Amino acid sequence: MSVSSSPRRSAIAALFTLASLGSLAVALPARAQSASDTLLNVSYDVSRELYKDINPAFAAAWKAKTGKTVTLNQSHGGSSKQIGSVIGGLEADVVTMNQATDVDVLAEKGLTPADWRKRFPNNAAPYSSTILFLVRKGNPKQIKDWADLTRAGVQVIIPNPKVTGNGRYSYLAAWGSVIAKGGNEAQAKELVSKIFANVPVLDGGGRGATTTFTQRGIGDVLLTFESEAELIENEFGKGQFEVVSPSVSIDAEAPVAIVDKVAAKKGTAELSKAYLDFLFTPAGQEIIARHNFRPRDAAVFKANEKRFSNIKLFSVDQILGGWPKVSKTHFADGGQYDQIIAAQKR
Repeated sequence: MSVSSSPRRSAIAALFTLASLGSLAVALPARAQSASDTLLNVSYDVSRELYKDINPAFAAAWKAKTGKTVTLNQSHGGSSKQIGSVIGGLEADVVTMNQATDVDVLAEKGLTPADWRKRFPNNAAPYSSTILFLVRKGNPKQIKDWADLTRAGVQVIIPNPKVTGNGRYSYLAAWGSVIAKGGNEAQAKELVSKIFANVPVLDGGGRGATTTFTQRGIGDVLLTFESEAELIENEFGKGQFEVVSPSVSIDAEAPVAIVDKVAAKKGTAELSKAYLDFLFTPAGQEIIARHNFRPRDAAVFKANEKRFSNIKLFSVDQILGGWPKVSKTHFADGGQYDQIIAAQKR
């Protein structure tokens, strides 16, 4: 995977210290806008730069189509924390998350329909990413694959799987790497247990983990989304880090959904659907690819394939039994993850 410059990605370090709620007001007219012209997208930690580019592109397309000017607000943080905020009353018109379990929780609470996956193409996931390794210049610990993360003296930086999609996908990528190669569940648990024994700190979001690795200088390897690698190198210095692609990793789908209860209350159902529909258009897919997320449009992916690592991917459905099983088995209270952490404290 080549890591090239991107002029649109600057000043990210400053963003790390901002509150999670930001806004992008698009050409506000003199008159006060109605609630139906304002939309809040509640999203996960590492997608903020993507939607900073998506929003003005959508606003321009919406105005060209309808003559209306819209205000598009963003909120970002650890994915499960974000969903908790929506359940707690944060009035998101749409959610754009990085794991299906979070949207399923909204459905369980009656905020979006149970069949939310069928409302948009590709199970309502306009793009995906995968988990790669970021190591320090020269790869001094010679980290090449998942087994290397278990070695004595190797510090691994992973955000907390209990509250972050990045952490859950990193955990599942490690677990699934064993199953994908013909191993069994016991062997997978042993690998993951050894990896988490090497984790010195569990941050509450992907950006927090990035700060720990890049600015605090903690750790030998950062597990992060493929989409983050270029962004990190551009911000924190060319040549300071190297990307390592493991032999196999997870296909991390990023699902989206309308929060029907809020959209109905605010009168934004049409706008919300149009906003999410835009993500699946060629224009939206091109922006997605420019931010190193893997677009679903085959032609757009082909035109941008040099951005992405040539790596064998597996999905949660293919080898891990699907998200409902994963949630119950691994991340519910007393599940495999809790067992792993409890065993380390004995």
